[in-house]
Amino acid sequence: MIDIFKALSEESRLRILSIILEDELCVCEIESCLKMTQSNASRHLTALKRCGILESYKNAQWTYYRISNGFIQENKELWEYLKHKLKELPTYISDYETYRKCKAQGLCNCDKNPH
Repeated sequence: MIDIFKALSEESRLRILSIILEDELCVCEIESCLKMTQSNASRHLTALKRCGILESYKNAQWTYYRISNGFIQENKELWEYLKHKLKELPTYISDYETYRKCKAQGLCNCDKNPH
């Protein structure tokens, strides 16, 4: 539980979660949507994955992240809280608009094969 709350105590990680609420995303989409460097995004994604909030899979050289079903099942009340509160972040509206534009323009160069 301590690791979960440590991971959630960082604003960039909350922003990542707020856009992953909508759909699984490739690392390059997260970087583009949130204007993060690859190393910064990877550091935050690793923290969220290590504590069990996110899970990932690889498709060729690209890694996709999504909310872990195990996390949702084991932390139902926390998950319900997060689903509502993440949308109240001061950056949510602009992050979400950027996410929508990124998806609409197909900015990701990776060849997505959904799981």
